[in-house]
Amino acid sequence: MVLSTASVYPEKTPAAFEIAAKLGYDGVEVLVSSDPASQDIELLRRLSDYHQMPVTAVHSPCLVLTQRVWGREPWGKLLRSKEMAEALGAKTVVVHPAFRWQRDYAKGFESGVARMQEETDVVFAVENMYPVRVRDREVVPYAPSWNPLDRDYADVTLDLSHTAMSGSDAMDMAKRLGDRLSHVHVADGFGGQNLDEHLIPGRGTQPVAELLEHLAGNGYEGQLVLEVSTRKAADRQARIRELAEALAFTRLHFAGPPEPESRLGRRERIALLRRRPQNPPRRFSVDEGGAIADEGAIDPD
Repeated sequence: MVLSTASVYPEKTPAAFEIAAKLGYDGVEVLVSSDPASQDIELLRRLSDYHQMPVTAVHSPCLVLTQRVWGREPWGKLLRSKEMAEALGAKTVVVHPAFRWQRDYAKGFESGVARMQEETDVVFAVENMYPVRVRDREVVPYAPSWNPLDRDYADVTLDLSHTAMSGSDAMDMAKRLGDRLSHVHVADGFGGQNLDEHLIPGRGTQPVAELLEHLAGNGYEGQLVLEVSTRKAADRQARIRELAEALAFTRLHFAGPPEPESRLGRRERIALLRRRPQNPPRRFSVDEGGAIADEGAIDPD
């Protein structure tokens, strides 16, 4: 289970490493933002080494609020994201589809991502986004599409706050993506009023538990990243409690079912029974009135 640095906002990137280590997360996804620490490979490496917390993914700066981070040229941002991922040993670069006003970038987005993928072992996982509702009409700010089901991306990030925003069926989307689903942003949401809520899982309407159980049962080997909002937390301790809750929820529902004993061989079943603590036998007596009395354990000697 991985913690996104976005989950500690308004605290900075170093706080994410500290909290992830404190709570027992398995790694960190770095959202490249206006925070200088999120852009500094050497500093991120030192944070990773100090906290023994690997960087497992890099989220490219492709938000509206990060359009000026690493320049304005979108392919340049992706290249630098790839270089950061390679330098830090991260497996994945998360990228949003192009905005409609980035016409040249949008036109060549799908083929361009595929070409970049051929040049590296780092996976480019394109994230599902959402339309925006303005009065009585729906506006789609992304191209070629906000919905990865419409495209042939080799790898996809499924964000459960975004499925709430788009009104998508998250379970259906995950099943239809199949092996293309390689990255999940675990969150929750209600999806009303154009709010990308990124709630703690279990606090919204998304089938987060069901999806995690589905993935566990189908041998999912991609990353699960807690990308939630704690900006309203009263203080650091409140933020830590919320991130602990998110981690516990995700681990609980991603735990696969135990192996049924009926599937074990005879020798394995016998060995399992021998390992179980055996309670000593007990003696019971019945009086003339039919009452049963427990006389305690029988001394084997």
